Amino acid sequence: MDNMFKLLGFWTGIFAVMFWVGGMIPATLIFAASTFFFILLGYLKLTERMYLYLFGAYLTVFTVGFSYYATFLHVPGSH
Repeated sequence: MDNMFKLLGFWTGIFAVMFWVGGMIPATLIFAASTFFFILLGYLKLTERMYLYLFGAYLTVFTVGFSYYATFLHVPGSH
């Protein structure tokens, strides 16, 4: 399970680099933070149950944050 978090860190790092190249700095910072979070968790050697709890908490925080952003902050069609 720890290898899956290292893999998630790798892919979020790839996305952070692509966002950086595209000039999307806020998205770069979010994905860079996720990269460091996943890599750190990958080296903690926790139990599989704890990894699943942490991933579930991460998904919950992401979903709440994204829903708040999409509902209250994002202005459709603005540039």
